[in-house]
Parts: sequence; structure tokens; C-alpha cells
Amino acid sequence: MAEEIKQEEKKADAKNAVSTIFKVILGLVFLVLGVLAVIKWLPQLLSVIKGCIGLFLILAGLITLAIAKD
Repeated sequence: MAEEIKQEEKKADAKNAVSTIFKVILGLVFLVLGVLAVIKWLPQLLSVIKGCIGLFLILAGLITLAIAKD
């Protein structure tokens, strides 16, 4: 009975190891794809960032005024 429990634990450990390796590989693939996308579309990314600066400053001003009100 104790041997059966040990065998089941080994199977569960093997499943966890395979699952962890798969997640790490998938995470690395996503990181590489993200870096390649940023490199490829850098001018468009900078345009979006420049377009959002004004909205960010408006939001920061509203938050500052709300804090000052208290």
C-alpha cells in the first residue's frame, strides 16, 4: 500500500514537472514574440505613446486635484 502511494506521488511529480516546463517554454515564446513586435512596430508604438501623453497628464491632474480637495 505504501509502495502504491509512492508510485502515485512520482506520477504526480512527473506531471507537475512537464506542466512547469511547458509553461516556461510558452512564456519564453511569448517574450520573444513581444520583443520582435516592439522592434518591428517601433515607430507606431512611439506614435501611440505620444498620443497618450496628453490623456495621461489630464488624468494625473484630476487625481492631483482630487487629493488636494481632501
